[in-house]
Amino acid sequence: MAELQIVGQQGFGATKRRDSWWIEILPVFIVLNSFGAYATFRAFEGKFYEWGPYLSPFYSPLIDAGHTWWKFSPALLILAGPLGFRATCYYYRKAYYRAFFLDPPACAVNDRGGHNYKGETSFPFILQNLHRYFFYLALIFLAFLWYDAVLSFRWDGHFGIGLGSLIMTVNVILLSLYSFSCHSWRHLIGGKLDCFSCSKSTQVRHGGWKAVSALNEKHMLFAWLSLFSVGLTDLYIRLVSCGAITDIKIL
Repeated sequence: MAELQIVGQQGFGATKRRDSWWIEILPVFIVLNSFGAYATFRAFEGKFYEWGPYLSPFYSPLIDAGHTWWKFSPALLILAGPLGFRATCYYYRKAYYRAFFLDPPACAVNDRGGHNYKGETSFPFILQNLHRYFFYLALIFLAFLWYDAVLSFRWDGHFGIGLGSLIMTVNVILLSLYSFSCHSWRHLIGGKLDCFSCSKSTQVRHGGWKAVSALNEKHMLFAWLSLFSVGLTDLYIRLVSCGAITDIKIL
C-alpha cells in the first residue's frame, strides 16, 4: 500500500515497471479506431452489401432494403445490437478503458487522478450492466448469420461453394466462439449453482459450465479474431459487389 501511495504522488503515468507497458494499449487504440471508422462508413454507405448468395454481416438481418419506410441505410436499423454486445463486453471494457480513457493506462501505472472513482455505478457506465441482455440479443443476430452462411452455399437453387461462402462460415464460427465464451453465458450455464452433484440436471450443467469455462479462457482471443473476421467478411463482400474483385467459385 505504501508503494502505491508513492507511485500515486508522482503523477499520471508514474510506475516502477521497467517494460514498455504502453505497447499493450497502442495496438488496441489503433485497431478499435480503425474498425470503428470503417464500420461507421459501411453502416452509412447503404450499398454494396450483397452479391449473389452473400450478405454482409453488417447488414444482417436485412430490413427494408427497398426503402419502403426507412430512407437511410438498412444497417442503421440493426447497428445497436452488435455494437451494444461488444461495447459492454467485459474484455472490451478493460481494453478501451485503458486505451482510450487511460483509466488506468495499465496495471501498476498511475492514472490521471483528480476524480472520484465510482466504477460503473453512475451514468453512462451503469449501462454496462445491460451486457447480459445484449447477449440475448446477440444470439438472435447469430442465428441470422448462421442462416446467411448456409444460404451462401446455394447458387441458383443448387449447392455450390465460393470463397465468400467459406469466409462467411469462418466468420460465423468465430462469432459463435466469441459469443459462447462470454462470461454471461458461463454464468447462465452454471454460475448460480451452489451444488454441482445434487441432481442429474446440476451434473449436466456442471459439465456445460466446465466446457464454457475452457472457452472463456480464450475469450480475449475470440474477441479479436471475430472483430477482424466480421470486418474482413464485409470488406470481401463489398469488393465483390462493387466489381473490384471477382469471387472464386470453388465448386
